[in-house]
Amino acid sequence: MTERTLVSQLLSREDGPVSVSGWVETVRDQKKVQFVILRDETGAVQLVNPATRPAEDGTDQDAAALALTSAISELATGTFLTVHGELKHDERVKLGGVEIKIGTLDIAAAANPETPIAADSSVDKRMDWRFLDLRQRRNNLIFRVQTTFEHALRTYWIERDYIEVHSPKLMASPSESNAELFSLEYFNDQTAYLAQSPQFFKQMAQVAGFGKIFEIAPAFRADPSFTSRHATEFTSIDAEISWIDSHEDVARMQEELLQTAFQAVKDKHGAEIEELFGVEVRVPAVPFPRIPLAEAREIVKSRGYDIPRTDGDLDPEGERQIAAYVEETYGHQFVFITDYHPEIRAFYHMRDEETGLTKSYDLLFNGVEITTGAQREHRVDVLIEQAKEKGLDPEHLDFYLDFFRFGAPPHGGFGMGLARVLMLLLGESSIREVTYLFRGPTRLAP
Repeated sequence: MTERTLVSQLLSREDGPVSVSGWVETVRDQKKVQFVILRDETGAVQLVNPATRPAEDGTDQDAAALALTSAISELATGTFLTVHGELKHDERVKLGGVEIKIGTLDIAAAANPETPIAADSSVDKRMDWRFLDLRQRRNNLIFRVQTTFEHALRTYWIERDYIEVHSPKLMASPSESNAELFSLEYFNDQTAYLAQSPQFFKQMAQVAGFGKIFEIAPAFRADPSFTSRHATEFTSIDAEISWIDSHEDVARMQEELLQTAFQAVKDKHGAEIEELFGVEVRVPAVPFPRIPLAEAREIVKSRGYDIPRTDGDLDPEGERQIAAYVEETYGHQFVFITDYHPEIRAFYHMRDEETGLTKSYDLLFNGVEITTGAQREHRVDVLIEQAKEKGLDPEHLDFYLDFFRFGAPPHGGFGMGLARVLMLLLGESSIREVTYLFRGPTRLAP
């Protein structure tokens, strides 16, 4: 039996016997010739068969040819099959410059003739039938981009001697606060919680002497939001490093990391992204612009928008306004917003002794926040006082505070949402489009 050839390999093969496997995308059943567009995980190819129809005068005909023609006529979109045939290079064929004359056709699994979704189906309908929605070339590319992006992140870190960790997602107590927690029954009448982030455990790695770590893993938020950028389960990209002087060390690492990853995506997928998404991948120059929060609010106000939030932070429209300013002023898609007030930051963010503001930042990409980063407070007595200020009971944080009672280096890190980055990189309107299987307040299947 001829070994399977991927569609992407056909152009480099010589004319002759070939075997391809995939699913039926379209069938054009003409009187004298039949065309099938077969797609696999790497592309699509045209299959052709000279049709043999039953003779009107009852003349005997090739039974095998009649059977093949009949089988092609009955093919439904989505049917998975293998075709053995003859590869022929022909520059007149618009689809890849090659076609395959069908010899034999082996159906692996026939599809129902009526497909439940169409190109114009709503996003919710498409999510109901996600396994069919993902067959599109455009959606296939999303996850190839994701793979390249993650590989570039890992390569950057590993080449710089970072350690990859896998922190637990079942926790005995909240990872950051008592809000947005999923709880579940555990053994011996215990209650467990799904981790909101690996925050405490990546800090533990610094106390353990790991120096530099990263993790790409699930995180969970019991947040009933129905926005385009929130999910109840998402992939979090986290890094933490020791012996830093300030959050600036973290920011410099992250901007280099993103520059590296965007370059990898552009090199491998840039042309196809432009073709299918109409988006040019822009590799960001470093350093990224940095704007203190107070200054950012003034810039937004000068552009005619009054931020309605009372906590001093930017709201989504404020983020879009400051991003527009940065694009106009610096020609940049990214901006670090720095110097947040402690009231709107986690208790473990270190504070500047002179200003009282936190040594932290948010990173905006195309007007959407994708990251929070900071230097952490590593002095246990200060941590306890800052926790109390936030209304947290230090006794409930004992397991975390214990990390710092036996020595800790100055350290900091960031957490970044993978889906948000992909959504913004590809110009999509919702993280649902770039998430393999989305989970939200009303979606637990498929």
